[in-house]
Amino acid sequence: MPVALPPLATRVTPYIPLALFGALGAVLSFLWKWPCRFGGAWNDGTQQFTNFCYTDIYPLWWNEKLNEGKIPYFGHPVEYPVGIGGIMEFFRRIASSMADPAVAFYDLTVILMAVCLIVGVVFMAALAGPARRWDALWYALAPSLILTAYINWDLAANALALAALLAWSKRRQWLAGVLLGLAIATKFYPVMFLGPLFLLTVRTGRWKPFLQTVGGVVAAWLVVNVPIMVTAFPGWSRFYVFSQERPADWGSIWYFFNVKQWPFLGDPERLDTLGVVSLGAFCLAIAVLAVTAKTRPRLMQLCFLTLAAFMMTNKVWSPQYVLWLIPFAVLARPNWKPIALWQIAECWYFFAIWLYLVAQRPETAALGITADTYFTAVWGRVITILIMMGFVVRDILRPDKDVIRQDGTDDRSGGVFDGAPDRFRLALT
Repeated sequence: MPVALPPLATRVTPYIPLALFGALGAVLSFLWKWPCRFGGAWNDGTQQFTNFCYTDIYPLWWNEKLNEGKIPYFGHPVEYPVGIGGIMEFFRRIASSMADPAVAFYDLTVILMAVCLIVGVVFMAALAGPARRWDALWYALAPSLILTAYINWDLAANALALAALLAWSKRRQWLAGVLLGLAIATKFYPVMFLGPLFLLTVRTGRWKPFLQTVGGVVAAWLVVNVPIMVTAFPGWSRFYVFSQERPADWGSIWYFFNVKQWPFLGDPERLDTLGVVSLGAFCLAIAVLAVTAKTRPRLMQLCFLTLAAFMMTNKVWSPQYVLWLIPFAVLARPNWKPIALWQIAECWYFFAIWLYLVAQRPETAALGITADTYFTAVWGRVITILIMMGFVVRDILRPDKDVIRQDGTDDRSGGVFDGAPDRFRLALT
């Protein structure tokens, strides 16, 4: 017999306080960015850094020719996937008729990102389950989130990715695939979650749900991309060409090696190869761990490991990328001490990058920091994330240390993997 669902009010009420905390985080983020929501902070090219309020959203009104009525991809190529381009065009049309279109464009975008944060907090709480629901406070009010929430459109991809994994946990595979496909069409990073799903499918033999999800991913991605690809290919391809051609950028370890002119690792000609090979090495290690561990890893553990690997080996590591990792770091291992240490490192990086950029201009160099000081922030992020990864690996190898499993649950957010018997395990011992 079908299981009767509890009344809607009963299901929704426990999440209302968390939604309110998400709204608080959204408001605090808006207040932090306040000096940069209008022209004053941008007049001399440095106040957006010295006020620590930099955002891509406001200046892109001009940089992406939205002020001229240019349609993303058609009238002007933009360096973002079509999900973000669609958001930009939607708000361009509304903001163009307002008294101050640039401010209206920023405010409307921020309202949408705030909604994405609130629903993302609720989705994360649902993924965590009733016993760990309040772990979602880390996403609602993390210091690094308040500092970086409105730099770009990342919160939209976060909401879609979390919704996709929540649908997977509810065993709604087609919906999970569609949502994940939309997330990938908004920001590329959610593609990394297909790896954990595949690895756990190998262990459990649950191929039909996995293939259904992949089918949903492909279908959704094609539906939103093909019309733009066919009618405005040069504009559509700009994101992919730009991603391939751009050099090592601020925040990445490759930028450190490049600036310090390390032999081999600092060679710009080898950058793409080094990035792919290092990510491949991480993913191979995660795959070996997933198929050899005596107890099957939880889905959120593998999602965290693969996403962290992707971020650390990428040639770009913008400050707002921390938003990607917060939910999965907490869902993988909700231990406040290493998370707090990581948050300190992320906050130091947030301030360090703007002070480093201030120092690049001779007239404001005295207000900034040296490259060596900046690189302490770069490596601070790497080291603290590696520490968290180490703890997650230990929890996988020693499930008795995994706080999520100490109440006897297997993989609450794992969907068809939860409680499934192993069909394949490569035993090394």
